[in-house]
Amino acid sequence: MLAIQASGYGYNTTTMAALNSQLGVNFPKGFKSAGVYCGIKKPGLLDLALIVSETEASVAGVFTTNRACAAPVRWSRQVVAGGRARAIIANSGNANCLTGEQGERDAARMAELVAKRLGCEPTQVVVASTGVIGVLLPMNAIESGVAQVFDRLSDGDDRTTADAILTTDSASKRASLEVATPAGAVRIGAIAKGAGMIAPNMATMLAFITTDAHISPADLQACLTHVVEQTFNSITVDGDTSTNDMVVVLANGASGVELTGEALQAFETGLYEVCEYLAKRIVKDGEGASRIFEVRVSGAADHATARQIAHTIAESLLVKTAIHGGDPNWGRIIAAAGRAGAPIEVNRTRLRLQGVLVFENGQPAEYDERDLVEKMQSEEVHIALELGEGDGAARFWSSDLTTEYVKINAHYRT
Repeated sequence: MLAIQASGYGYNTTTMAALNSQLGVNFPKGFKSAGVYCGIKKPGLLDLALIVSETEASVAGVFTTNRACAAPVRWSRQVVAGGRARAIIANSGNANCLTGEQGERDAARMAELVAKRLGCEPTQVVVASTGVIGVLLPMNAIESGVAQVFDRLSDGDDRTTADAILTTDSASKRASLEVATPAGAVRIGAIAKGAGMIAPNMATMLAFITTDAHISPADLQACLTHVVEQTFNSITVDGDTSTNDMVVVLANGASGVELTGEALQAFETGLYEVCEYLAKRIVKDGEGASRIFEVRVSGAADHATARQIAHTIAESLLVKTAIHGGDPNWGRIIAAAGRAGAPIEVNRTRLRLQGVLVFENGQPAEYDERDLVEKMQSEEVHIALELGEGDGAARFWSSDLTTEYVKINAHYRT
């Protein structure tokens, strides 16, 4: 079960059932999935995943804002624009990015291979890739892998599906939840990957979500967009926005529960809880990370200002290294807030580390430094900055910066 508690920032999650971290996309009715090794990665490492809805589903997605986006991102944007989909096919170990016209053909071919077996149009198949940039996909391996993965489709344990999308992750990431709505109960399930190249605007990460709720594509897109801003787009590990990031959700209506009004709001709250849990898991699994920290900014003039300041603090290398050392060097936090490009009045500002007031009224507060140093050794550190300007609030999650991160990324390709 859930190890990192979801706090429901901006959503009332107190009535939600407990999250299950042992089952993902197969939890909702009418979905099957599988993961196999097809030959992209080293033998024994799963590298091709397939998620299939038994019926046509509404589809929504949020994609990387990187201008050098990969071929599968461009393909899948068009699928989402059509509003309906049957499946998601994803490979790991190769990003199919910056691969020219052949890369575009290969992304389309992946969709065609799946569509032929399902009897649907290729434009109803989402395609995703993650891994090394600038290398053509081994399409012979992909073609044989598609045949294998169809043979292994199951509505049971979906661990192989979650494992098949991983790259430098230390473990698979799954979450599922049943949501009670005024219209009836619906289920949400999800898998995600990500550990490095993590920054807002779709931080290298993939997340695939399924639900048996009956929701229109427009409503589904609105819910996902709202939720992603406060979850997957509010995390940072290293400040790098990948070329392949996407979050995609399929809603097949197999529950028979149609969501509008208050029922749709309840669904969005459940979607938030699933996505927040997975977003925090990504940060916790950040390459080389030993600690996760939360930056909460309140009292800003507006939400945009709070978000800008929280983002700057969360991405500061000096803050990240202080967190790694368990050093309550609060001056770095105030300095980062001051350079965020948003107006702040230092004399109105209060700063708390691990609940301890360390700065107010433009000067240091009195506190027990030895006690705070001990509190800073926790695996999760909380930074709370109060600006005293208005009602704007925002939150980011980040991880510490370690020498292990450098080791991993110095030789990622070689």
